[in-house]
Amino acid sequence: MNSILFGQEVNRPDGFKEIKKEIPSVILEIRYFGSHNFIGKPIDGYQKSTAILSDQAIVALKKAAADIASKGMVFKIFDGYRPQRAVNHFVRWAKDEKDTLMKSEFYPDVAKKDLFELDYIASKSGHTRGSTLDLTLVYRTTGKEVDMGSPYDFFGKISWPFDTSITKKQQENRMLLREVMLQNGFKPYQCEWWHFTLNNEPYPDTYFDFPVE
Repeated sequence: MNSILFGQEVNRPDGFKEIKKEIPSVILEIRYFGSHNFIGKPIDGYQKSTAILSDQAIVALKKAAADIASKGMVFKIFDGYRPQRAVNHFVRWAKDEKDTLMKSEFYPDVAKKDLFELDYIASKSGHTRGSTLDLTLVYRTTGKEVDMGSPYDFFGKISWPFDTSITKKQQENRMLLREVMLQNGFKPYQCEWWHFTLNNEPYPDTYFDFPVE
């Protein structure tokens, strides 16, 4: 399938579903729909506070959700499929070195001009292929997030899965999330503890641009 870029696709194609409708236990906190994100504004293409994934990724995630439920936890989803127009928004923002509204919270130790070189921002994202998601764990009884040692979308080495500056318990929490995802067919990303992609993703070469709605 050819790459689909820059607003050429309007409606959600077959083969994608909303995570919450398929896995009711998940909690959604779609950061890019609102303003609590590294840009500080709603992101292009997010028209609804929901998360979408390919059918295949949802099947695997449902199994992972059952495994983590046995430990008294549920998944919180920050992002799933991401339209190409959202990635384009990130790129435009990254080129504007004067816009540092959220620097103190999300990238206090990184110069904005270095975001491309350090691979925090790129012109293409695995999320846009539809089988990548960002998530964490939440205790089912309290609704409190499990302590992972760094916030979601924090640009810095402390967000690397194997960073040693965090506590032993925080490391164990990261490994719990990592193991349950690995065991259910997802592969991790070396620079973000929250980021996972389905191993056999169905659209490995396609970057979609239908809105999240």
